Amino acid sequence: MRPRPGRRRWARPTPPGSPLAGWRRAPAPPRSAGPRCSPASAWPAPTWAASTCGTATCPGDNAALFLFTMSPESEIRHLHGTFVADIARDHPAVIKRRFTSVLIVSGLSPLFVWLWKELTGIKPGISLLVLLGFRLEGIVPATLLPLLLTMVLFLGPLIQLSMDCPWDWVDGLKVMFDPHFWVLCLSDMRWLRNQVIAPLTEELVFRACMLPMLIPCTGLGPAIFTCPLFFGVAHFHHVIEQLRFRQGSIASIFLSAAFQFSYTAVFGAYTAFIFIRTGHLIGPVLCHSFCNYIGFPAICAVLEHPQRLTVVIFYVLGMVLFLLLLLPMTDPAFFGDIPICSLPAASSGFSVCS
Repeated sequence: MRPRPGRRRWARPTPPGSPLAGWRRAPAPPRSAGPRCSPASAWPAPTWAASTCGTATCPGDNAALFLFTMSPESEIRHLHGTFVADIARDHPAVIKRRFTSVLIVSGLSPLFVWLWKELTGIKPGISLLVLLGFRLEGIVPATLLPLLLTMVLFLGPLIQLSMDCPWDWVDGLKVMFDPHFWVLCLSDMRWLRNQVIAPLTEELVFRACMLPMLIPCTGLGPAIFTCPLFFGVAHFHHVIEQLRFRQGSIASIFLSAAFQFSYTAVFGAYTAFIFIRTGHLIGPVLCHSFCNYIGFPAICAVLEHPQRLTVVIFYVLGMVLFLLLLLPMTDPAFFGDIPICSLPAASSGFSVCS
């Protein structure tokens, strides 16, 4: 997930050549009862196997992504008027290469989980797909509740967006239910990357595959905060791109990277929490896609908004409601038996499954 700074408004039409002309946004200027986990004493295997398999998924995914990033100079030499690094990242040829590499590595990631199970001898009594969050039990609440909770957190940005939108609700609904609009979205490589491929592959690797291997070593609570560190490091290939194309000073690039690492780590902890509490992959994927669409809240722009007092109130209200609803809306009782809680977990002094 890559935060996108700056305030966003709805604009129509979009720049020429956009596959979503007329529809795309243009950037403006700069606790209750539930299943419990097994005791730590039930885990008989050494922790090295889980650590080895867990850490192997991160560099594998990141390296494969970067190796297919480099676009031939002939493909981007004729493009002018914008940063070359942005051109390379958003060039259709580069996006297709990344799709190929990331989909291959992400598809192989469950093999690491299977290998981990074989090396440690852990037999949770459920299938690998169920352990990774692919199951039907509780699928409806697992789809709706985490997404609604995330929308509550972003209540301020959503209100700000609705105030700046020149359309009314009727026009917005017409766009949402227009099949032509979704055809245009699916034909846009950048939309597919940000809203479908990136959320699905990153949540599969960094939540569904890594958490089951980390929990027996660290426990539930520490695993939530350990897993996002790999997620943050995996986004450092953006730094290599910016340095390669000299996009800004070294200090500004690394300062931006530090901010991005912090943001992605916090977000990763949140989606890891959602995955453990619901036992489903669909919730983290939808939350990831939604956050990619909204971007990082433009807090500085709020102070310049004509109705800044109203917007600030909704920002604060959204954060307060989010903290109040976090545990009730992710109560494991809504989602049936949580597969990941069938794993023996090291004692962490912090129960997440109940």
